[in-house]
Amino acid sequence: MSKNINFMIDDLIGTLTDPIIVYPGGWGDSLPEWLKNAITLERLTENMKGTKGEQPTGTDAEACAYLNAASLTMPMDNDWSQIYLYVAGKTYTRWRKGEMPKDIRVDSLTEQQTIDLNRLKEWLYRRRSTARHELERAERHQQKEEEVTKRETEQPALFEF
Repeated sequence: MSKNINFMIDDLIGTLTDPIIVYPGGWGDSLPEWLKNAITLERLTENMKGTKGEQPTGTDAEACAYLNAASLTMPMDNDWSQIYLYVAGKTYTRWRKGEMPKDIRVDSLTEQQTIDLNRLKEWLYRRRSTARHELERAERHQQKEEEVTKRETEQPALFEF
């Protein structure tokens, strides 16, 4: 198999199994179930873009989950608050089929806020890919250790001192 096909398969598996990256602080368990499902569905959509040669990135739902946990951990400045409300509004409207309340809805971002959001989504994608590769590496290492142990127990000692 070519390296490109292996990468595509790895990315598809990651779409379904990669962890959801949230801001550290203990609030990751409080994500609503609909948001977790939205992350998986948006990852699948993003994965389809990757098959067309586009650079994969994190999704709006992933950014929403990360910023949700961040907002519960510490106060955010105006720019990140606007980014969070923007991405939360898009995600909520898309997956919950509702509208964000008008008094907190953000319909557009400044150029710098858009750059910051895109940078966050790229970081989220790299972070979850790294977590997947580290887990795979640890599993391979454990499998090798188990094989060595099995071989040692099955092979009789030739010399005993």
